[in-house]
Amino acid sequence: MAASSRAQVLRLYRALLRESQRFSSYNYRMYAIRRIRDAFRENKNIKDSEKIEELVNKAKASLEVLHRQV
Repeated sequence: MAASSRAQVLRLYRALLRESQRFSSYNYRMYAIRRIRDAFRENKNIKDSEKIEELVNKAKASLEVLHRQV
């Protein structure tokens, strides 16, 4: 993975975790954090740049949804 895409993925990961911290309900907050961590751990060994780009776009869409829900 190129350094720029790695940095982009880490920024996105942190943004998702930060946004999920804004849930007022403990259960929603913990569920969101667990789902984010599990998804990133599951996909950490992917090397295909097209697949990475697809996952990054999916995560950006999830961030937008999370932002609306909070």
